[in-house]
Amino acid sequence: MSTFGLANLIHPRLPESLLDGNWSKRPFVVHGLNESIREIRALPFLASLEDLLAYWPDPIGVHLPDVADESSSIEARSPEAHKLFKNGMGLLFNNVEKRSSVLTSALQNIREDLGLPAMTYGRSIVYATPDGKGTAPHFDQNINFVLQLHGTKKWWLAENESVENPTERYTIGQPVHPELASYLPGTLPTEMPAERLSFTLAPGSMLFVPRGYWHSTEADGDALALNFTYTQPTWIDLFLVALRSRLSLSPEWRELADGVGSSLAARRERGTAEFDALLGELVSDLPNWRAADILGATETTTEP
Repeated sequence: MSTFGLANLIHPRLPESLLDGNWSKRPFVVHGLNESIREIRALPFLASLEDLLAYWPDPIGVHLPDVADESSSIEARSPEAHKLFKNGMGLLFNNVEKRSSVLTSALQNIREDLGLPAMTYGRSIVYATPDGKGTAPHFDQNINFVLQLHGTKKWWLAENESVENPTERYTIGQPVHPELASYLPGTLPTEMPAERLSFTLAPGSMLFVPRGYWHSTEADGDALALNFTYTQPTWIDLFLVALRSRLSLSPEWRELADGVGSSLAARRERGTAEFDALLGELVSDLPNWRAADILGATETTTEP
């Protein structure tokens, strides 16, 4: 099993120094990673884009030129994907960890080093970007550790002043997810914010992109990067899991929601009254809930 973890990505910094305070809301970059990422660089299928294409058995995401983003993409097999790449379209290789025990272990080790909840969805993605191309301005609902493997790539990052703690991804000019739209305080920008940070990643550079940060990219020469991406559950997610687990113990809550959609007023009112009674019982029970009980059901904690 690989021991590759957070310390390899932020070498020579110590993980503890990054986990103090509100670290996950601040971007940071580390350059010159060599020996610490040797295990990743040694993976044969990451030696070049050609090696990855020759190895890859699954469909590959191809970013269409109208948006240059995964929100507008198709899937293609390796030979066709390579042709589209040569025509200026970026490629996305998803869930790469499923093809490598090293990446599977690394993904898990980094999650544990960060202390992320057990429900966190982690995956490894490889992005291949043609010379002069990149991704459209967008923000993600997850955090990303971007490890540059080949070529040079420019990144622009800007703080998101439009929405705090987004639960959905958004690309400028594309439709807004209904849940995201439900809590937007105003309109979203039509272009990348003017106040931005600029980073240039060369082979051996690692960039941390916080959740919700606007970002766009452009490759200087063909570029290949490996992302360790984590979609961490919100308090909403933890509570909903605990809520369902708790309510499932009750045969009354497991009863079918009968009558609420009926055209007959009497039947609909009876169903509504039954639901009100259940909600009343839940309100009475909620003062007895404790965070430790909920986390005990969702987390497995091993004391050092």
